[in-house]
Amino acid sequence: MTAEEIRTAVSGTLAVPVADATAAGVYVGDLLSDVMGHAGEDCVLVTIQNHLNTIAVCTLVGCAVIVLCHDRPVPPDMAEAAAREGVAIVTTPLSQYAAALALSSLPPAEH
Repeated sequence: MTAEEIRTAVSGTLAVPVADATAAGVYVGDLLSDVMGHAGEDCVLVTIQNHLNTIAVCTLVGCAVIVLCHDRPVPPDMAEAAAREGVAIVTTPLSQYAAALALSSLPPAEH
């Protein structure tokens, strides 16, 4: 699923577009150490964590797209790092649960 398809599914906004960002699974988590230990590669991370460390974790585990829930803003340093690292960011008014349901056509991305 492309970042644009993810944006459509969660009725969101593509805050940081990345041309080739795609996801093959979904991981939902706000505790970044849990994301590091359990998220699979090529996933979309559904979270409320809108800071620079989220980009670092996504880069480490191979998450290509972040969905920020509850319309959390994307800070400039996070947007900059995401663009540099090739991680797309979508913002949505949905909760984490509602966003996960909207992306239910993708399997869980866990290892």
